[in-house]
Amino acid sequence: MANILVAGPHPDDQELGMGGTIALLAQQGHNVLLLDMTNGEPTPHGSVEKREQEWTRAAEILNVKRHLLGLPNRQVQHTIEARHAAAAVIRQHQASIVFLPYPEDAHPDHIATTRIIEDARFDAKLTKTDIPGQPIYPKWLFYYYCTHLRHVANPSFCIDTTAHMDTKEQSILAYETQFVVPEKNRRVVAWVRQMNGYMGSRIGTEYAEPFHTKEPLGLAALDGLVM
Repeated sequence: MANILVAGPHPDDQELGMGGTIALLAQQGHNVLLLDMTNGEPTPHGSVEKREQEWTRAAEILNVKRHLLGLPNRQVQHTIEARHAAAAVIRQHQASIVFLPYPEDAHPDHIATTRIIEDARFDAKLTKTDIPGQPIYPKWLFYYYCTHLRHVANPSFCIDTTAHMDTKEQSILAYETQFVVPEKNRRVVAWVRQMNGYMGSRIGTEYAEPFHTKEPLGLAALDGLVM
């Protein structure tokens, strides 16, 4: 089983982008850690205390662990300090696979998070450094889609999440201050289900989540293909 890190700019980004895959990986026995770069606050209906209750509940629904890096919301910056803090988490978790946001986005926190994690992957392998933990170079970086653009994903691959779509939706709805209380955001949950349904139709399943990779995947056989 693998140690897997899923980095998100704010609590709820991981659930929106790949909650079904997170639930699937956890069910398969992988050691999955969600890394929240910020606490996501302030927001119109939230508070730090309420948001913590929500992200804790979401992690329980997905059956995974969670770690808060503590960068300031709306002010995430690509700095050496942020890179090394993220690299320390990679080392502590000994992550061999890292998921991070797709690099094209309208939200500066998302763009900065992607840059930080990409560089932290490199920093995590360094010796003779003050970064705590045993050096490791994660073998894979996979990008999930949770953008603030009207962006249509053109993925490298999709993962069948049919069996976990309801769990994903429950984890999103755990963020009541974001997707239940504000009436205009309630439709986001339906949009996510529709998008995952469309991605599923592309690979012959009911639901699927899209991912991008800059590095080619290698297959030992074709048995794992769903079509």
